[in-house]
Amino acid sequence: MSYRWFKRKKKRPRSVSRGTKHYLEHKEAARALIHERLLHYNEHYGLTYKRVAIRNPKRNWGSCSSLKNLNFSYKILFLPSHLQDYIIVHELCHLKEMNHSKRFWKLVGKIVPDYKEMRKKLRNI
Repeated sequence: MSYRWFKRKKKRPRSVSRGTKHYLEHKEAARALIHERLLHYNEHYGLTYKRVAIRNPKRNWGSCSSLKNLNFSYKILFLPSHLQDYIIVHELCHLKEMNHSKRFWKLVGKIVPDYKEMRKKLRNI
């Protein structure tokens, strides 16, 4: 009786994709930038948030959960500083207004008065 079927094949170690490698190389730099800018802008707003996560999403630059967790793409690191600041302020304002109402845009407009221009630039990237 043969026991070949019982032997397990040795698994090769998985190689890390280029995208994952890039993410891992820049994740902490993005975290440092985002924390610094959050502290700066939150002096004006005085909002509370729980956790800041740096992720590698396919589509969005940032998000805010109902649990007051902020999530950002590590790729924010490669944007011009005025767009970085817009994204950070945008997500910070979602802590107070969890929608895109007039009140929300008024909050964003306090710090980033040309937010409409920033939105257009981000859409083109």
